[in-house]
Amino acid sequence: MASSSPSLSFTVRKCQPELVTPAIPTPHETKLLSDIDDQEFLRFTYSIIQIYRNESSMANKDSVRVIRQALAQTLVFYYPFAGRLREGRGRKLMVDCTGEGVTFVEADADITLDQFGDALQPPFVYSSEFLCDVPDPQEELTTCPLLLIQVTRLKCGGFIVATGWHHTMADGAGLSQFMNAWAEMARGARAPSIAPVWRRELLMARDPPRITRNHREYEHIEDTKVGTNSHDNLVRRSFFFGPTEIAAIRRLVPYHLRHCTAFDVITACLWRCRTKALQIEPDEDVRMMCIVNARSRFKPPLPVGYYGNAFAYPAAITTAGKLCGNPFGYAVELINKVKSEVTEEYMHSVADLMVIKGRCMLTTVRSCLVTDLTRARFRDVDFGWGKAVSGAPAIDKAEPFPAATHIVSYKNPKGEDGLVLPVLLPAEAMNRFLKEMDDLLGNTNQPTGAGPGFIKSTI
Repeated sequence: MASSSPSLSFTVRKCQPELVTPAIPTPHETKLLSDIDDQEFLRFTYSIIQIYRNESSMANKDSVRVIRQALAQTLVFYYPFAGRLREGRGRKLMVDCTGEGVTFVEADADITLDQFGDALQPPFVYSSEFLCDVPDPQEELTTCPLLLIQVTRLKCGGFIVATGWHHTMADGAGLSQFMNAWAEMARGARAPSIAPVWRRELLMARDPPRITRNHREYEHIEDTKVGTNSHDNLVRRSFFFGPTEIAAIRRLVPYHLRHCTAFDVITACLWRCRTKALQIEPDEDVRMMCIVNARSRFKPPLPVGYYGNAFAYPAAITTAGKLCGNPFGYAVELINKVKSEVTEEYMHSVADLMVIKGRCMLTTVRSCLVTDLTRARFRDVDFGWGKAVSGAPAIDKAEPFPAATHIVSYKNPKGEDGLVLPVLLPAEAMNRFLKEMDDLLGNTNQPTGAGPGFIKSTI
C-alpha cells in the first residue's frame, strides 16, 4: 500500500519569540524535582498540538492575545514553569524559580482548516510548521525555557496551539491539568479550579535507597540483531480503531479476559504484529512497556493537583516465538498482568533505582512503549472557541525511540468516536505490518476510502 507525502503548499509567518512571564511577581526559590521526574528518559521536550475551528461568538477576540494573557495569569499559579533547570550532584535536577518566563511565538498561516482535509487526523503531518524551534535539551539543559508555545492564526479564523514542555516537569496528566487551568483563565477564571500541587518529595528516593522490585524495563541489553531499532527509511502509519475494529479484536480475547481494556487489546495487537513485521528470531526476548499512571496506586492517593511525573513503564516480556505462536489472548494477558504490578512500593523502588544506578535509560532493544493519552483529554481543552478538532502529540522528525507510541481519542470523518494508534517502522517492515494487521483483524483495517479502519499518513 503506497503512501504519498504531504503536498499542501502554505506559508507560516512567525513573529520573533518573546518571553511570557507570570502576570505578577512570584516566589524566587529552588525546587527539587523528584527522582521519578529527572530520569534520563524524560530529559527532553515533548510537544502537543491542538487544532481549533473558528467560533462565531468569538469573532471580536484575537486568539493569540487571549491565549497569551491567559498564559501569564496561569504562570502565577504554575510559576516553576517560568524558571530554569539546574543540575546538582549525582545529576539531580532542580528548578530555579527565576520567573524568566516561557517562550511564546505568534504566527499566521495562509491556509484554512478545510484545506488540510484528512491531514487533521493525528498525528498532524504538518507539525513542524506549527512548532517552536526546540533547543537540544542536553546541550541547553539549564538555559532552555520549560514551555515553548506557538499560536498560529489560520485564514478561516481557526488556530493551532502547539505546546512543548520539558518532560521532567510534568507527565501527560500533569500537562493536561496545566492546560485546563490555562483554558479556564482564557475563559475568564481568576484561579484554576484545581490548585497545582508540587510535593515532589513524595517521589524522592528513600534513605538509604533500596530496590525491592524487578525492573526489567531498565535492564541493559545488547542488540544482537541489526534492524530491529533501525532509524533508516522510516514510514509512519496511523490506525483508527472504532467500534468495528475493537469488536473484531475482542472476538480474539478469551472469556476470562473479557474485562480487559481497549488499550490492552490494541497494545497486544501492536506488539504481535510489530514483532512479526520485524522478523525477530523466535528465541529473542521482546518487551512491551505500558505507561501506568500511579497516582491512584498510592495509599492515600497522591494529592489532587499533583502535576509531576507519577507513572511507571513496567515491561511485559516473552520470546518472539511465544508471543507470535500462542493465541492472541496470551499477549493480552501479559499486558494486563504487568500493569497490575505498579504499586506505591513499585514507584518507590523505581525512585531508589534511579539514585543507585545513576538515572539509567530505559531498555530500547527489541522493546516497544505505548502511552494511553485518552485520559489526558487534550481535545477537551477549551480556550473559549470550543473543544479542539484534534489534540495529540506532534510528529518528531528526530525520533529518539521509534518504538515509542501513544493512543489518542479521535472522531473520524464519519462521526465515529474511536482511538488512533500511530506506528513508525522501516518501509519493508511496515508492509509486513499492514499484512499482519489485516490478517489479525479480518481485513477491517483498510486504507481511507476503502474501509472504516485505516488512516494514511507519512513522515
